[in-house]
Amino acid sequence: MAWSRPPVDPQWQPLMQEWRARQLEMAARVVERPLRPLPRLVAGADAALSPDKDWVLAAVVVFDRETRTVVETVHGAAKVEYPYIPGYLGFRESPALLDAFRKVRSPFEVAMFDGMGKAHPRRCGIAVQMGVTLDVPAIGVGKSRLFGTHREPGLEAGAVEPLWDRQDRIGAVLRSKDKVKPLYISVGHKADLETAVELVRACGLGYRLPEPTRLADREAARFKIGWAAPEPA
Repeated sequence: MAWSRPPVDPQWQPLMQEWRARQLEMAARVVERPLRPLPRLVAGADAALSPDKDWVLAAVVVFDRETRTVVETVHGAAKVEYPYIPGYLGFRESPALLDAFRKVRSPFEVAMFDGMGKAHPRRCGIAVQMGVTLDVPAIGVGKSRLFGTHREPGLEAGAVEPLWDRQDRIGAVLRSKDKVKPLYISVGHKADLETAVELVRACGLGYRLPEPTRLADREAARFKIGWAAPEPA
């Protein structure tokens, strides 16, 4: 599909050109390889805006896939520096996510982001940006399509279809639960698409979202409710 986005204030155009170059550089550094053995400890990550919209609030939840338990939960925060610009969300959210990941002590084996990996017009969604920056295996699990075309998967749980950009397979569209909207899975870093899909399925507990990102989404919402901005120094 053709990529289009709403007009952006001209003052941000020079920064967007810099971001575009950085995205292309990060996309070129992505390593694709199978996640074998399938990871046990998965760090789910998500972010939200504070009630006053001045802060990005992040949550990382380390989930043990075998025991189905939470091993660790951490939070991170960073001031909002830029407006929301479609296709460049990673630059808005990554400072808070990096703040959270710096606090993780559990030896997680893969990071699972609520967002895109290679399923992005420049192949650099949040899962690529964070995976390359942290140099860890990473996958993206989006709740809606950002980019690409696909056939609708079957209505039964487990049905999957490829996500395409012309002849390039950039992700997979997975029906994680009967008759619910599908998920959009793509590689971030040090993973491949087949095992990324396998991992999402293995982390399902009957909800639409895999447990790591479902818990991170819930934790980010809790963090938002209890948020109090730090006092100025």
